[in-house]
Formats: sequence, C-alpha cells, structure tokens
Amino acid sequence: MKKENYPAIFDLPVKFYKQKFEGMMKKIISATFVVLFLGLLTSTFSQPKFVTGKYTANTNNTGFTLDKNTGTRTYLLEVNFLNPFESRPEVIVNVSTLDADKATNVRYNVEATAISRDGFTIKITTWDDSKVFGIGGNWIAYIE
Repeated sequence: MKKENYPAIFDLPVKFYKQKFEGMMKKIISATFVVLFLGLLTSTFSQPKFVTGKYTANTNNTGFTLDKNTGTRTYLLEVNFLNPFESRPEVIVNVSTLDADKATNVRYNVEATAISRDGFTIKITTWDDSKVFGIGGNWIAYIE
C-alpha cells in the first residue's frame, strides 16, 4: 500500500491526544502504585482484629497453690500481646483441661481480669477443700 501524502496539519491532533493520553496513563499508574503501597503499608502495620492463645497452670508453676490447704486460693497468669490493640479488646477464656482431686468437690473459676490494650491477666480460683493440680485452656482477644 502506498503511503499517501497529507498535510502535516493532520498530525497535530494525533500528537496532542497522544501526549494527553500518555500523561493520563502516567497519572493512573502513579495513583495505582500509591493505593497499592498504602494498602500494603496499612495491612502490614494494621491492628489485629483478634489474637488467640493457650494457657496452662499446674503444680510445676512457681506460686501455684490451688492444690494446697483449704479456703479461697488464686493463681494469676499474665498474658502480653505481641502487638497492642488500638483499643481495649474483649477477652474470652475457656477451660479444656482440668486435673483435680477426686476425693473432694471440684470447684474452680477462670476469668480474664485487668484487660488492657497490651494484655490481660488470667485469674484461676478454687475454694473450700477443692484441690486443683492442673488447669489449662484457650483464650481469644478481639475488637469489633
């Protein structure tokens, strides 16, 4: 096919729109990069929505007296979050393992206390003549 000669005036709109298109594409690519970078940055350093863990306490722990004497006895376990929450989380604690004396009634209570952005305390209590040799379970801390 033979290239036709046409006046250079017809090149002006093509050059004009080509420059506009290239400029617009640079802006779109730059904006996309910024959005992706900010998304990566916020997901990398963002606050966790929930954190889980396990706990155990037994006669091998220093200060564990739930198997001795009578009356109310308490054992405290400190839990520190690796990354603090932005606000105070809710904490749920459960019991999945219990070793207790079969000769007496089994009485125990496990609860999360002193909850803060940085951690909480698991408070394990028994009373009367109950003897707990070991107890363990799971916990979950979450924010909505």
